[in-house]
Amino acid sequence: MKPNIYIDGREGTTGLQIYDRLEGRDDIELLLIDEDKRKDPDERAKLLNAADLVFLCLPDGAAREAVSLAAGGSARIIDCSTAHRTAEGWAYGFPELHGQREKIVNAKRVANPGCYATGFLSLVRPLVETGALDPEAYVACHALSGYTGAGKKAIAQYTGPERERELDSPRHYAVALSHKHIPEMMAMSGLTRKPVFMPMICDFPQGMTVTVPLFADQLKGAASIEALRALYADYYGDSPVVELRPADAPSCGFIGSNNLAGKDTLQIFVNGNEEQLMLTARLDNLGKGASGAAVQNMNLMLGFEETKGLSL
Repeated sequence: MKPNIYIDGREGTTGLQIYDRLEGRDDIELLLIDEDKRKDPDERAKLLNAADLVFLCLPDGAAREAVSLAAGGSARIIDCSTAHRTAEGWAYGFPELHGQREKIVNAKRVANPGCYATGFLSLVRPLVETGALDPEAYVACHALSGYTGAGKKAIAQYTGPERERELDSPRHYAVALSHKHIPEMMAMSGLTRKPVFMPMICDFPQGMTVTVPLFADQLKGAASIEALRALYADYYGDSPVVELRPADAPSCGFIGSNNLAGKDTLQIFVNGNEEQLMLTARLDNLGKGASGAAVQNMNLMLGFEETKGLSL
């Protein structure tokens, strides 16, 4: 019997992208809510409890409400909001991190990672976990993202007919250094000192790069480009989703931020010199950074092939 899937918040950017990845599949049944009832709590509760698996593509408060509406039911939940990423009883939905795949497979509640956190953790978690980087290390992170990650309001600003000139250039934001992804970045990386995180929103729809610079003398046993490449190659193995880029990448000297737009993969670059190292993760903020990761987690939870429906 095919599992029933419900996307609560299908009208949002993440929900639409999940729907696009699922609508052509013949191994699931998609439950759809009537347009005029999509904010009706009774109708939502009905669908939440009729589903075998639910995606929550909602603001934090609405996601918590949806979990309450589904309480007592049998539906497994993947929450794409920030609400439960560090909450007790929720598995963190980044299967490539050691130990997480098994937790996701067996979980009833999975918190889908944030896009920036995904890039950051792909670089830092292996270093802390293997002892190459001290948990108390001073770490900075710089990131560039397409505007779709900022939600409907930002999308309207960037695509509207009367857009402001300042939108033409990349813009720093979260300048108080308290971005909402930082708690999960710390909790899942193993860092005990808050990283300095500096994100920027840019004038392209999808794609992002997340970069962590380090001094070589901050690292133990992996203090060179070659050693770091070996560490990441061993950590991610033959993952179909996370790819370590070749030693000569980027051959042009540039790492574009939107090259993986429309893809559900993540690429890791190791660059620098003998004294300073530059670690970069490239992904689509709506792919491995959101909807692609959610579908990957669904596949694991329901016993499907892990990358089914993904664009690799």
